[in-house]
Amino acid sequence: MNILAAEEHNPLIPPVGEIIVGIIAFAILYFVLAKFVFPQMEKTFVARREAIEGGIERAEAMQAEAKAALEQYRAQLAEARTEAAQIRDAARAEGQQIIEELRAQAQEESARIVARGEEQLAASRQQVVTELRGQIGTLAVDLAGRVVGESLADDARRSGTVDRFLDDLDGMTAASSSSDGRGGSSVYVPQDAR
Repeated sequence: MNILAAEEHNPLIPPVGEIIVGIIAFAILYFVLAKFVFPQMEKTFVARREAIEGGIERAEAMQAEAKAALEQYRAQLAEARTEAAQIRDAARAEGQQIIEELRAQAQEESARIVARGEEQLAASRQQVVTELRGQIGTLAVDLAGRVVGESLADDARRSGTVDRFLDDLDGMTAASSSSDGRGGSSVYVPQDAR
């Protein structure tokens, strides 16, 4: 009989007592996992997800800040370049103005020096002409006195003769400078001797 009972029992089907003990153990294990472990795991997953999403949001915010800072930097750089260009243009204009002022001062100074030189030259020329007139007058009177044979001691007469002689000499000089330049010699003949 034992053999028959053993044959009737299927080894694939566990005994009912083991099934009941397995179900109770599974229920207790499920209850412990559902009550204590799964909520803790869920909290961990939620915290991790929030941390990841927060990190992404922080990264996006930092990226937006960096982009805004970059735009601000570029705007400041463009403004600095514009300001530098304005300063450079102002410096060029000021330099050009200084050059023009110095050039004008130099031209004024040159004109003043030339005018002073011309005045000094005219004064020297007038002084030389005056001295030569006196010397030529004296020599002419002496020569005329020797040629004529009489003394020209009278100052008024001598002065008139000398002035007339010099005026004739100036007239000859002007006439010879305006002639066609053929040359030749000219002899002065005083009006009294004609």
